[in-house]
Amino acid sequence: MSLASWFRWNEPPNRISQRNPTEMVVETLMMELSWQMKQAEKQQRERENEYRKIKTGVDYGWLVSYPKQSYDISPGERLQLEDMCTKIHPSYCGPVILRFRQLIAEYEPEAQEVSRLFRSVLQEVAEKIKEEEEAKKLARQWNTKNKTSLSLTTFKSRSRISPFISDIKTISEDVERGTQPTRRVWSMPEFRNAK
Repeated sequence: MSLASWFRWNEPPNRISQRNPTEMVVETLMMELSWQMKQAEKQQRERENEYRKIKTGVDYGWLVSYPKQSYDISPGERLQLEDMCTKIHPSYCGPVILRFRQLIAEYEPEAQEVSRLFRSVLQEVAEKIKEEEEAKKLARQWNTKNKTSLSLTTFKSRSRISPFISDIKTISEDVERGTQPTRRVWSMPEFRNAK
């Protein structure tokens, strides 16, 4: 028995298990949510300590021990958020995280408000995905309806212009009659209203 077999140096490295992309999206987004909740709690404690220092003038922060995580979302809410995460396409996972972090930095929410911000970001992205799918569907319908080129299509005008009708004034008529021409654009024919 060789020593190398004990240490398994010559075995190929284990490949990452082939998981469903939606499971990876859900796991990634939920990890981001829990991390942001921990950060919000930490900032909330720091704000409370600063307030206490200002109020009392003494820092007893070194005496205080905090629980690991005091706020957690309810199981029902967690399931709802996970269900919303399953509707997010893997290509939108990064933009969801960026938008969520942007809102966290902008609003500096309490720990209880973080899940609501996360829900709003998920809803916003889900609506955007839905709009894009509808636009793609309409584009597909448009492309498959008529493949004929618009340049081959003949358009027929509703109103016909005949140059021999006396109702239409021309420059030559005005000159022949000896009247003053009216102020109008001469490149366009003048149409008179029926009286």
